[in-house]
Amino acid sequence: MYINSNFDGGNIRCIRCEDAEDIQLEIVKDNNSDFYQWFYFRLSGAEGLDCNLSITNASGAAYAGGWQDYQVVASYDRDFWFRVPTQYEDGHLTFKHMPEYQSVYYAYFAPYSMERCADFTGWALGDPKVNLAVLGQTIDGQDIDQLVVGAEGENKKKVWVHARQHPGETMASWWMEGFVHRLLDENDALSRALLEKAVFYIVPNMNPDGSKRGHLRTNANGANLNREWLEPSMEKSPEVYLLREKMHELGVDFCLDVHGDEALPYNFIAGAEGVPNWTDHLYEIHHRFGNALMKANPDFQMTKGYGIDKPGEADLSICANYIANEFKCSAITLEMPFKDTVETPQPVQGWSPVRCQKLGESAIDAIYEVIDDL
Repeated sequence: MYINSNFDGGNIRCIRCEDAEDIQLEIVKDNNSDFYQWFYFRLSGAEGLDCNLSITNASGAAYAGGWQDYQVVASYDRDFWFRVPTQYEDGHLTFKHMPEYQSVYYAYFAPYSMERCADFTGWALGDPKVNLAVLGQTIDGQDIDQLVVGAEGENKKKVWVHARQHPGETMASWWMEGFVHRLLDENDALSRALLEKAVFYIVPNMNPDGSKRGHLRTNANGANLNREWLEPSMEKSPEVYLLREKMHELGVDFCLDVHGDEALPYNFIAGAEGVPNWTDHLYEIHHRFGNALMKANPDFQMTKGYGIDKPGEADLSICANYIANEFKCSAITLEMPFKDTVETPQPVQGWSPVRCQKLGESAIDAIYEVIDDL
């Protein structure tokens, strides 16, 4: 038997794998950081064996509480990902599985490779409504791509959408596929109407370095990008610095920042209620957006989520808070689960890439609901 994670997005350290019933593993920390929780690796040579795999350092993960009721995903073809029985006990995350083939992959959530991201970008650029803006390069020298969708115009709203500030939250990339596919659908009346009213500035992957390195939460320097918005720098967090500069150059009317949450088994949104420039109008936009998304997609709900900051106490280094306060506009964080949704479960796959894509498609309805009042 062999354990390997030396590939795009891979992360695991093999401690022992001589005995199929006692495979012991550790997750590797993000570079220059104590964050870890993302894992993705291949097991080969175990076809037909009852395998018992244990991640022995699970208790030290960034969000250890998220292991409760969580199930690992597995795939033979890296296309269809299914859940396998998983238990968190005595600080170990243990999962049992008998592989049907000579090679099987396991991951925290369905991975989304840099190669797929490049293919997606190439596909989108085949549409004449899309232009590419390379904002700059990361620490590791990768391009930071932005898709500009729609014709810019003096009276058009400026809508900013980005994903993967936290690279281990791969559900955000799957969501982005569904969102952009529908936005570019010539046969979709809502999408056509939106592009008459707005231009979209879309970053499919804010953190290419962390994605490729197999990080959970940080870039190549160990910077948590969603805590860099108040004082980003080219040395530490060029991904945020470059996008923020572009926002100040062009202006912002609405922003949607797409994430995943390790602990909560729900789809939900978080607002910027605690920023100094919060208004009743921003409150109304936030709730109209959420209610429209809930109506369009019952996998989304508005009851469970994060606590609301008290007035004036929001952390302005967080993306949505910074943008809402600086541009006096609606900025929303969308969160999806690593687990299944408890209210609308699908036991075989749990929360899955296809369901992420469908939620991305539904966001078109929600943005259309508020576009005229931004």
